[in-house]
Amino acid sequence: MSEHRSEAPGATVDRPAGATVRSVRAVLLDIDGTLIDSNDAHAQAWVDTFREAGRADVSFERVRPLIGMGSDKLLPTASGVEKESDEGKRLTERRSKIFLECYLPTLRPFPNARDLLVRLRDDGLTLVVATSANEKEMKALLDRAGIADLVEDTTTSSDAEHSKPDPDIVHAALDRAGCPAAETLMLGDTPYDIESAGRAGVALIAFRCGGWWTDDDLAGAAAIYDGPHGLLAEYDSSPLSRKGRE
Repeated sequence: MSEHRSEAPGATVDRPAGATVRSVRAVLLDIDGTLIDSNDAHAQAWVDTFREAGRADVSFERVRPLIGMGSDKLLPTASGVEKESDEGKRLTERRSKIFLECYLPTLRPFPNARDLLVRLRDDGLTLVVATSANEKEMKALLDRAGIADLVEDTTTSSDAEHSKPDPDIVHAALDRAGCPAAETLMLGDTPYDIESAGRAGVALIAFRCGGWWTDDDLAGAAAIYDGPHGLLAEYDSSPLSRKGRE
């Protein structure tokens, strides 16, 4: 994992403007970099794809900070190729194949990712995936993380006209959860998650485990923890605890 992040212990609280929390009833879940250690793998799959296509100038360092965006934004930002162009469609399809065949089998969930979701479920919270990944990758990632059975519903790139950091996917997940934004929290690991959630009026708990980003980059999150293990360890004092919701 890339280590472009701070190591400040504990949680830093700074609620984003426009996102308030009452009694939490649902939690929206980003997957990549939040529950499973996959961000570097996604970046490398893009780099491999660009190299195959004769675009070796698109480096890992160029792609890595874009992970967390949807491919409709990442592809033109990294290479100038629009996703809906013929070349864009070929590159997107090839990247997914490389990721699923070469990198997915090597991935591991972050420590206590399943334990955290079990705690959330046992606390009566509805769990809905909110990811810009396509459906095939989303299902594969959930299975690889060992958490598919804990998720009540999912949203993917097909459920949103515009990907993160636009709020479409969060709005779709709110609809699936059947909860208003003020009664929902989201877990994520990038500034794109924070912006997407904030624009939908949803407060977000950020994790450092996704790598690359510093706490300053994640400013605006309702709280910041090292990862699922950190949030679980401090659950009773977190925005997710019953006490923290009062």
